[in-house]
Amino acid sequence: MKNRTTLVWGLLFGIVFGFLLQKGGVTRYDVILGQLLLEDFTVIKVMLSAVITGMLGVHLMQHLGWIQLKPKSGSWGKNVIGGLIFGLGFALLGYCPGTIAGAIGSGALDALAGGLVGIIIGSSLFAAAYPQLKKGILPKGEFGNLTLPKLFKVNEWAVILPLSALLILALVLVERAGL
Repeated sequence: MKNRTTLVWGLLFGIVFGFLLQKGGVTRYDVILGQLLLEDFTVIKVMLSAVITGMLGVHLMQHLGWIQLKPKSGSWGKNVIGGLIFGLGFALLGYCPGTIAGAIGSGALDALAGGLVGIIIGSSLFAAAYPQLKKGILPKGEFGNLTLPKLFKVNEWAVILPLSALLILALVLVERAGL
């Protein structure tokens, strides 16, 4: 029953996230292209707002005992492969996985035909290559479940609050610059 409840919550949050992406305008190809050309900063504003809200919200829920965070192990190899796959898909289509879902939800056929097909092909290729990648590049530069608070050996709020303030300052500066 708990797994079903988790899935329902995940679905509901996903729907809300997709709705907010669509309302923020970041599911439109021209907005994403404008961000890549450094002409329209709507995407960075929406994403920084989401990062700040998510970071504060998740850590507040953890602090209140509502959730338990279990960071996954990471490595430079995993980041390189993930970045290359993400970057290739983004460069070819102009959508990231979240904006593909939002664009499909708002009826964008390019996201449906190119994005969904690309996700399926890319996931299949990665799954087929995974056994070799797992032995090769993925474990390179393993750093475990290291987080910034662990790295600096401080309370998590000593990182979260100043980082949130810096991101809010960045949002204010972007907005004042008229970007």
